[in-house]
Amino acid sequence: MKADVKGSTLPVLELLLDPGEAVISTHGDLAWMSANMQLSQTTNTGGGGGGLMAGLKRVASGTGIFLTRYEPTGGPGMLVLAAKLPGRIFSVEIAPGSEHIVHRHGWLCGTPGVTPTVALQQTFGGAIFGGEGFLLQRLEGQGTAWLELSGEISTYELAAGQSLCVHPGHVGAFQATVSFQTTRLPGIANRMFGKDGHHVVVLTGPGTVWLQSMPLPILAHALSPYLGGEHNESAAGAGMAGGVLGGMIGRKF
Repeated sequence: MKADVKGSTLPVLELLLDPGEAVISTHGDLAWMSANMQLSQTTNTGGGGGGLMAGLKRVASGTGIFLTRYEPTGGPGMLVLAAKLPGRIFSVEIAPGSEHIVHRHGWLCGTPGVTPTVALQQTFGGAIFGGEGFLLQRLEGQGTAWLELSGEISTYELAAGQSLCVHPGHVGAFQATVSFQTTRLPGIANRMFGKDGHHVVVLTGPGTVWLQSMPLPILAHALSPYLGGEHNESAAGAGMAGGVLGGMIGRKF
């Protein structure tokens, strides 16, 4: 399998697959593909993913019961997956003892054997996440996973015991050796979470951390004041982003 990330601001991931090779992904990320690519729905990642029970765990992580498997027939094939927002696509290697944690929209695709499951569900009082809460996925198993993060990406290598306090929306991905917990910093009024303080995620090393500058909920929240009365702060939820951007068409500033 050959993988090539093309573009800069709005990249695409081009995968060239030989017969017998396959990738798995959530639905909705397909951009284009060769005519001989075969698609099938599966609850199993192909690496001992646990079938239906694993699918139910993926629902909790925000992914869904079914995954789409892409596999060429009759010869080599091409699959291209596109980024949802300006940002970056990159690969990480998943293996026992080398799992990764990503935010709920961060896993783009992976080779069979990579298993996405829930790592954390946290509900905050504010509307920035549209009632979905803060969701993290754990990527485990064996294989290559491609991640998609939004905006500019900052990478930090945390030493053992070294910590970063990060706004939940800016958490992109981190190695599973990094421990994490959510907490609240009192005394900071934040309209996204109400006036009761600022929620942060404390990431403690050792391990690598990838932070993103423009997560989807924060982008939607920043646009909401310009959209008129019919779009309020609840439009900052990730699920409302399409309606937010659509409402901007034809509007004069």
